[in-house]
Amino acid sequence: MPETTVPHAAASSFATAQVQAGYTAGAVSHTAIPPIYQSNAFEFTSLTQARELFALQREGDIYSRAANPTVSVFEQRIAALEGGIAAAGVASGQAAVALALLALVGRGGHIVAAAQLYGGTVDLLTDTFPDWGIETTLVDQDDPQAWRDAVRPETRAFFGESVANPIAQVLDVRTVADIAHAAGVPLVIDNTVATPYLQRPREHGADIVVHSATKFLGGHGSSLGGAVVDLGTFDFTAEPAKWPQLTLSYARVPGKSLVERFGASGSPYISLVKTKYSHDLGPSLSAFNAFQLLQGMESLDLRMGRHSASAQKVAEHLATLPAVAAVHHPGLADNRWNALGAQYLPRGNASVFSFDLVSTGDPEADFAAVETFISRLRVLRLVANIGDARSLVAHPASMTHSHMTPQQLSDAGIAWTTVRLSIGLEDADDLIADLDQALAAA
Repeated sequence: MPETTVPHAAASSFATAQVQAGYTAGAVSHTAIPPIYQSNAFEFTSLTQARELFALQREGDIYSRAANPTVSVFEQRIAALEGGIAAAGVASGQAAVALALLALVGRGGHIVAAAQLYGGTVDLLTDTFPDWGIETTLVDQDDPQAWRDAVRPETRAFFGESVANPIAQVLDVRTVADIAHAAGVPLVIDNTVATPYLQRPREHGADIVVHSATKFLGGHGSSLGGAVVDLGTFDFTAEPAKWPQLTLSYARVPGKSLVERFGASGSPYISLVKTKYSHDLGPSLSAFNAFQLLQGMESLDLRMGRHSASAQKVAEHLATLPAVAAVHHPGLADNRWNALGAQYLPRGNASVFSFDLVSTGDPEADFAAVETFISRLRVLRLVANIGDARSLVAHPASMTHSHMTPQQLSDAGIAWTTVRLSIGLEDADDLIADLDQALAAA
């Protein structure tokens, strides 16, 4: 049955008019920018259309928890920027990591992940996932043999960050991707800090990318959002017994598997993320937030160039100061990841990095010194976020990574003297002056 707009009779009473007058479902307005489809649900042209949509026999919008036209634009845009074939927009970066891995691993599965990760991701992998029968082995991301040794028969994913938060370790994506593929599993990369402007992990062998769009993609610090992107490089049919959720009959597609339904024209994996995990658990990206994130993405390349250049300048200055024991920025010639930064981030290094104050040897005294330093800052803001237009400072050991054990902190390169910076779009000289006066006081 052809799709048409749904006509309605003229309102016959005040109560009906106040609800329905002036709008016809399906009416087209040729807006120059993506509009905000701020609607919980969508009207069907017929019951036949509704049945086919619910059975995944045709594509379309049913309810904004599962799909929304504004969110669809966001999904298509981030997929294009990453060179992927499809994407799922979700409510946050944390939701993106969780759903991306849940769709791969399933109950009883196993993940091999870098030890150098954002603290909230470590919480997810080592505290929440075990509640669901999912185990994770954390390895030193710079040790290829550790990745190989951690593989089990039930391993279903490798996971790492292209640029780690907060120490800015640069992952050797190609090496880790090759090890993952030798084990028959995909490599999932959190590309939040680098963004697709500084690095496209697909070009180095990665299979799936996740983002906290809350950060640099949006850039304005006003809207939460996340994305899971299928880069289209992993063949789930090569070992179909490993991926029954994709290759066996799927109850929500009567009589077919997701590979049979979407393998030729889309992404079976993203269809699983959307129709099961996002649909059932409900971490949906709102239309309004998708619209705001799209506004930010329009200037991504311009902003990332400024972020990167300013961060390089700030890092070089910090490295000259006697109050600073170490600067963890791959753009510095003596940094351990300098060569990997040149290889994987040719347009410039990321603007999230850390430095260490000189330690007293006592954690409480070190915390007091960091607190004194941060309290003196006037331009940089104490905020638990990164990727904002504003420059931000945080203390990982007591904030973003505070749930980690002392060994996990050490493995991630984090000390009580470690201070994380996210360099924004202000004048770099103003940031340097602010850091100088605060360090003098500390």
